[in-house]
Amino acid sequence: MQEAWSRRSVVWLSGVRRVGKTTLARMLPDAVYVNCDLPSAARAADDPELFLAGQASGSTLVLDEVQRLRDPSRLLKIAADVFPRLRVLATGSSTLAATGKFRDTLAGRKAALQLFPVLWEECADPFGVPDFDRRLLHGGLPEPLLAARKDPAFFSEWIDSFYARDILELFGIRNRQGFLSLFRLLLRWSGGQVDYSRLARLGELSRPTVKSYLEALEVARAVHLLPPFHGGGTGEIVSRPKCYAFDTGFVTFEKGWDTIRDDDRGLLWEHLVLDALRARHPDERIFYWRDKAQREVDFVIRRERDRLDLIECKVNPDALDPVPVEAFRSRYPEGENLLATPVAGVPYRVRRGGRVFTVCATADLP
Repeated sequence: MQEAWSRRSVVWLSGVRRVGKTTLARMLPDAVYVNCDLPSAARAADDPELFLAGQASGSTLVLDEVQRLRDPSRLLKIAADVFPRLRVLATGSSTLAATGKFRDTLAGRKAALQLFPVLWEECADPFGVPDFDRRLLHGGLPEPLLAARKDPAFFSEWIDSFYARDILELFGIRNRQGFLSLFRLLLRWSGGQVDYSRLARLGELSRPTVKSYLEALEVARAVHLLPPFHGGGTGEIVSRPKCYAFDTGFVTFEKGWDTIRDDDRGLLWEHLVLDALRARHPDERIFYWRDKAQREVDFVIRRERDRLDLIECKVNPDALDPVPVEAFRSRYPEGENLLATPVAGVPYRVRRGGRVFTVCATADLP
């Protein structure tokens, strides 16, 4: 946040509810904290110029859950343009795109940050959760992660609150049953390619409705659509994204798992690696790759021109199949080959199928 404030006076902190935005915002020293859920805050913000003029120049103003205000984008625009010496932290569950409340995305006026669920590399002894399977099963929201046992009621209540306070209020989607049916399908199929026709059939929705609901879920940070990488040649998948849920705890909840089996870890580990990559790189630089022969690379990071880093995710690094990597590198030879595993200590290099890989934990991803 400090780095972002050096570039812009308004910082937008997004993240799903209960991820810890309020706790983080309250840790800012000497900040004026405003809970935008309160009617008094809404009334004060109805006159943005008077409200902002009452803040000391050079101070820090926190507008928590700013989307609850009647016209939040107007308030933030005035703060950026008229009160540039006032540092503003605005928090919300969604991005500033495609929601009816935000008539202006504040392009060029804000710095945007996202708070992810607790990353695997953050699960060290101070948190008391060094167990890998526990992080996969409980997820990364602080409350269930630190709970002694997984409570299904937390996840059910979260989904109900998510619909009522984010989806219904911000997007006006009133088909609760249809929307939540689609969301639960996406949780169960997290990590797979999006099949709009199948989702429409099973959710009893139209294809355009599925696409609009999926866009709302992505804007609300509940899912992430990972596009396929293609360089213009033939034989590559070019149009079907993969859909990842925001948190492994909700994936295991929807699947009805109360323990983690050996076969479960691989897919869930992909989710943790993707979170680590998104914390380091803009979303528009992260892809997956698959060709029509079904050879697939888990993640691709687009660097400078002609350089593509690839990341394969394996709980057991000895299980790496070099064939998909060879197919990818035959098309795109420049870049690093990385093997992300939860069991790595100090990064080391291995040779697999004639290619050299750096084996590392998520903390050591570049």
